[in-house]
Amino acid sequence: MSKLNTNSNAYIIIYSAILVVIVAFLLAFVSSSLKAKQEANVALDVKKQILNSLNLRGLDDAEAEAKYAEVVKSETEVDGQKAYACLVDGEEIMVFALKGMGLWGGISGYIAIHGEDDPTVYGAYFNHESETAGLGAEIKDSQEWQEKFIGKKVFANGDVALSVVKKVDDPTTQVDCVTGATLTSNGVNDMIKAGLQNVAQRFVGSSHPCCKEQKDACCKEHKDDCCKEQKDACCKEHKDACCEEQKEDCCKEQKDDCCKEQKDACCEDSTKAGCKN
Repeated sequence: MSKLNTNSNAYIIIYSAILVVIVAFLLAFVSSSLKAKQEANVALDVKKQILNSLNLRGLDDAEAEAKYAEVVKSETEVDGQKAYACLVDGEEIMVFALKGMGLWGGISGYIAIHGEDDPTVYGAYFNHESETAGLGAEIKDSQEWQEKFIGKKVFANGDVALSVVKKVDDPTTQVDCVTGATLTSNGVNDMIKAGLQNVAQRFVGSSHPCCKEQKDACCKEHKDDCCKEQKDACCKEHKDACCEEQKEDCCKEQKDDCCKEQKDACCEDSTKAGCKN
């Protein structure tokens, strides 16, 4: 019997193919085995980022899981944007997820907002994929920079007033950009503006003349002005006052204006026939 020629092209090709198949199988097996653990780690990292935006930092894994379960009361998603209703030391706080682009790649973050009549930043946390260490990466690494957002006014005249700028002219709404990282800072600014624009309508509703002291009459007497044109502001943020107290008027008679897109949220707890329709 002739000796196997290990130097032949056929031997090399067959040997390489078998080796590739074995390695691919092992990698797939390991990846599949660790998938649950990886997903759990990603979920825990998200929870820690949200807690960081609530100024609850430096927690180990077990502490973070427990604290998250304690303070985060609900999670919603509107137009693809996630929001978290939280309760910290008896105070209601909303945390909004943000996504954008930095200089070299994706950036993300969480902005915590409190105060209904004049919303301000409760806390902030930002992350990045590939910004320059010591420069753009400071949006994540510098807690001191993130804390500059605390107390800043978020909205003004129906728009997002909070911004990141190179030169601060209004310290009530503006934050200094990261030194040496103007483009990354611009990305954070754009991310905040885009991410909170829809949110602005919800918060503006809480101070809008139509919805502030006239919440009960908002959907009853001002459906054309408030519930139709301002339905995001009035009927989402104030669905309790607008729909629970005015179920017959808001959910039944005016469902086309106030509850067209929000009737599930508006009427889910109602037993009235008009709200079920």
